[in-house]
Amino acid sequence: MAVRTAQSKEVGRAPLPLTSRLDRWWIKPLLTVVVLGFFGLYGLWRAFENQYFEFGPYLAPFYSPHIPLNWSIGGWNISPALYILIFPLSFRLTCYYYRLAYYRAFFLDPPACAVSEPISRMRYTGERQFPLILQNLHRYAFYAAVAFIFILSYDAIKSLFWDDGVHLGVGTLILTANVLLLSLYTFSCHSFRHLIGGRVNCYSCSLASRTRYGIWKQVSFLNSRHSLYAWMSLFSVMIADFYIRSVASGAISDFRFF
Repeated sequence: MAVRTAQSKEVGRAPLPLTSRLDRWWIKPLLTVVVLGFFGLYGLWRAFENQYFEFGPYLAPFYSPHIPLNWSIGGWNISPALYILIFPLSFRLTCYYYRLAYYRAFFLDPPACAVSEPISRMRYTGERQFPLILQNLHRYAFYAAVAFIFILSYDAIKSLFWDDGVHLGVGTLILTANVLLLSLYTFSCHSFRHLIGGRVNCYSCSLASRTRYGIWKQVSFLNSRHSLYAWMSLFSVMIADFYIRSVASGAISDFRFF
């Protein structure tokens, strides 16, 4: 919880930081800005690059599923990544954990627990008005994220089958690890936890309720590590995409185990 002092209320602006904390609280929001900012720039670059996303059966996750629509505006071809990434991106942007992360890091609202905001906000409306009310789309974006788990799983399996036979390469391992981490992130989501265990008044009244309670406990265990899976899956998506780009561009060669 942020601490608003009398000084911040009277003046309207508070020197940053206005806090009694003695630890280096600013490191976490700074790292969040650097990492999320870098990922955003990388994703933007890859979305507009529109090449080096396919090599043999390998398909970069930023361009999956590959929908070869020849859309163009003013003679400029629209990259398929631009109309694909909107679905997984909407899930991450509205994620409860990422809201906490970028509200603190980018908006300084507040930058950390027990640290005042740099600007006193006199009227707080939460996420009940535009544009933050769009965060409520998270529960629906979850279903799109689940669909992409199946799509990327298909890509990982397909990466085994080459024109000259079945081969296991580094790319397959990276794509498989990416799917596993994305699955942990997606199914540790608060929306999935509510979908499993929400709106049940009695967990012990029926076999179905007891079964849901058992699943809910497992999801709750994953949910306690949701932030870890959020970061790990973020890196895995970028690593998988960059690896396939590097192979497709000829910068490196894919190593095959068999």
